[in-house]
Amino acid sequence: MSRTDAPDLAEAPEERCFLRSSAALGCLLKLMSIELVISSSHLILLGPTCSATTAEAAALERELLEDYRFGRQQLVEWCGHASAVAVTKAFPLPALPRKQRTALVVCGPEQNGAVGLVCARHLRVFEYEPTIFYPTRSLDPLHRDLTTQCEKMDIPFLSYLPAEVQLINNAYRLVVDAVLGPGVEPGEVGGPCTRALATLKLLSIPLVSLDIPSGWDPETGGDAEDGLRPDVLVSLAAPKRCAGRFSGRHHFVAGRFVPDDVRRKFALRLPGYTGTDCVAAL
Repeated sequence: MSRTDAPDLAEAPEERCFLRSSAALGCLLKLMSIELVISSSHLILLGPTCSATTAEAAALERELLEDYRFGRQQLVEWCGHASAVAVTKAFPLPALPRKQRTALVVCGPEQNGAVGLVCARHLRVFEYEPTIFYPTRSLDPLHRDLTTQCEKMDIPFLSYLPAEVQLINNAYRLVVDAVLGPGVEPGEVGGPCTRALATLKLLSIPLVSLDIPSGWDPETGGDAEDGLRPDVLVSLAAPKRCAGRFSGRHHFVAGRFVPDDVRRKFALRLPGYTGTDCVAAL
């Protein structure tokens, strides 16, 4: 900061008091990962994280794919692995009785469904007992490859989702919602997925949504009141705008793979990651 830009501490006593108080508050908030901006005689607090619009999230993904030359399979793998890690943090295996290690992963035909398939595979590696419901299978080669991997690892696939919700509540410890992602409408994925979402709304066991709760408007969180009410949200790369309406128990961001200069370009203020963790709690 140049001398001409620096605040003049030789001002009136009340201004000196304001500036000193602001500096002290700024130091405290910095430790809390909250940014303090002084404008005129007002304090503006900027939260520790910054959400992305649908357009910004798409642009960020294009940056990773086109400029950094990451492959789509790489991104899906990173997101799916981090989603499984988030599940282990919210529902640690040592705290679960042997019979409660079961998880139902509900996948749609778009990219979120591919992330769900990877998540299920890693849950199996982490010694959980996942089952997959994948009613509308994509013809995309990536989806087919991920499906084959899960089948080869003896992860069972349900042929139908029980209409009796209590059967699901009794059979599984938690459900992972990987049906829809940002910009995907329920009508685009077919009747089976739409019916599955109607069933997920009625569950009494914990629900984990990947990126956004399926059916929510990614910008406004529309349908948050009448739609899915997840207990855990795993934001992929960065929280989407609708995450502001999430009121569940745990919110994780899985974005450690996003390079620092990309974070700066998109003005993402994301939390620090501990050690080698690939997710961070918000």
